[in-house]
Amino acid sequence: MALTQGSTGAASPRAGRIPATIVTGFLGAGKTTLIRHLLANANGRRIALIINEFGDLGVDGEILRGCGDATCREEDIVELSNGCICCTVADDFLPMMETLLARPDRPDHIVIETSGLALPQPLVRAFAWPGIATKVTVDGVIVLVDGPAVEAGRFAHDHAALEAQREADDSIDHETPLSELFDDQLACADMIVVSKTDLMDDAGPLTARLTAAARPGVSVVKGTPPVDVLLGMGAGAEGDMEARGEVHHHHHDDDDEEDHHHEHEHGHDEFESFVVDLPEVSDPKALTSRLAEVIAAHGILRLKGFAAITGKPMRLAIQAVGPRVDSYFDRPFGADPRAGRLVVIGLSGLDRAAITKAIAGERAEAA
Repeated sequence: MALTQGSTGAASPRAGRIPATIVTGFLGAGKTTLIRHLLANANGRRIALIINEFGDLGVDGEILRGCGDATCREEDIVELSNGCICCTVADDFLPMMETLLARPDRPDHIVIETSGLALPQPLVRAFAWPGIATKVTVDGVIVLVDGPAVEAGRFAHDHAALEAQREADDSIDHETPLSELFDDQLACADMIVVSKTDLMDDAGPLTARLTAAARPGVSVVKGTPPVDVLLGMGAGAEGDMEARGEVHHHHHDDDDEEDHHHEHEHGHDEFESFVVDLPEVSDPKALTSRLAEVIAAHGILRLKGFAAITGKPMRLAIQAVGPRVDSYFDRPFGADPRAGRLVVIGLSGLDRAAITKAIAGERAEAA
């Protein structure tokens, strides 16, 4: 599949829209742990959190207690408790989103935690609804996978609890087998996070299998990635439904204790980042093409920063996730030095010297 890149020099098509991240996965896969991590490391972002639970599960009290005023307030946390979010989009989700977006103090980022049985595609399609399409965009779909369970041929640690969740939700109008639901989650993913790998002898075969099952360019990572990897993907998923449609045709909970046991598995030692200084560039198209090649060659998860383009007073903002490189002129340099800086994020073991040379357009020396 050919590498893709955004047009150089135009304004970002999603500029001004609030990014929303969808976190999905089966019961006990680690969604709550991931969201705790996002809130604890929000880096100044004010996050609105939408939790899709029902019955007597309720909003996780520990999330509320750990949510500081600077990150998210109690009024920024919304519980959709009338049933599976993919089956109640028109009745619950869209009106709630319109209310949230009409507030004068809108959030910087929206994180949506689906129930364990939700199909992600109907939720993503809802972001094209006329009332919200110009105000919010799907930044990325993150799928949590319970590593030991899937390795053992299951899809959740406790299938009985998953079926009990299904029976408790009268709103579900799809009798989707777990295997088909799992396939559809993978088909919609922008990133697949394999949890509980500390309980596996070797997660390599599973991550390879998930990579083969996912769309080209989708990252499969272990542990809990840094927030800069999870947020800011810029996927615009609602405009890309043809590529991430359901594998199977259908209609139309979180296990906190389990999450708690694995809360230590942040896996930050599996990721690294470094900065590459970039001198002024004369050809922006050649630069973005080169960056796409470097990303593919070295398995870079995320690349972001800016470049100085000869003859242009504004700096070129660059955002890359997987094989897609987006670029647009965002603001004048002003008194700042006319030089670029790119942050490279990936799994531990990146060849920094080779990546730095390749970004600069230098050929690697023969061994």
